[in-house]
Amino acid sequence: MEPHSNPLEHPPIFQIPGVPDPVTYTWIVMAVLVLVSLLATRRLQMVPVGLQNLLEVVFEQVQGLIDDIIGHEGRRYFPLIATLALFIFVSNLFGLVPGLIAPTADLNTTAACAIIVFLTYHYIGIKKNGVWNYLKHFAGPMPALAPLMFPIEVISHFARPLSLSVRLFANMFGGHMLMAALFFLAINLFEWSWKGSGLFFLLAMPLNILPVLLIVPILLLKLLVALIQTFIFVMLSMVYISLALEEAEHH
Repeated sequence: MEPHSNPLEHPPIFQIPGVPDPVTYTWIVMAVLVLVSLLATRRLQMVPVGLQNLLEVVFEQVQGLIDDIIGHEGRRYFPLIATLALFIFVSNLFGLVPGLIAPTADLNTTAACAIIVFLTYHYIGIKKNGVWNYLKHFAGPMPALAPLMFPIEVISHFARPLSLSVRLFANMFGGHMLMAALFFLAINLFEWSWKGSGLFFLLAMPLNILPVLLIVPILLLKLLVALIQTFIFVMLSMVYISLALEEAEHH
């Protein structure tokens, strides 16, 4: 097989023929989460240790956010919020491992997560208010403003899943491109200096080391971005659910 000259074109280390790579790695992320949950819950203890302790800390943090943003009633949506948080964060982490791809670096994956949130909070609003009362809040506070407010509200609601999906996708894909560019730079600098004389190679060594040294802080930055983007997606999801519940309380 002819080697790829550009790391951006290099396929991941594991592929299933006929299945898109983001779908394959979405299944892998799901398998990892199922395996971790099984290992964490196989021997439950009153004083948690190991994976059980780690997951309990994560779930307590998610539950605290739900209580702060949605309120106590929001705990019924804990499975959805916690699943989104774990899936998105683990998917983001896959982008840090050479040879793997992050499912969230594909717009189809992030759009699927955003559509789930979109459908969920509309379902909550309709269930709490009824179809007619839920649609009435799109018309604004005054009937005279309805022709103006209704299309504005509809557009703003459809912009929510677009914003959720594009923000997450752009950050993960941009980080992947940056890492690939650094690897590409390191390989090309090494090949360029290797073709010179021995003295030239020694003089060019600092240039060879520079991209490698940059990879470590970039990896740490990507880890922070992975956490922040997970937090933003989950936070906005809880805000949208909270707004749907507030409309129900208002009516």
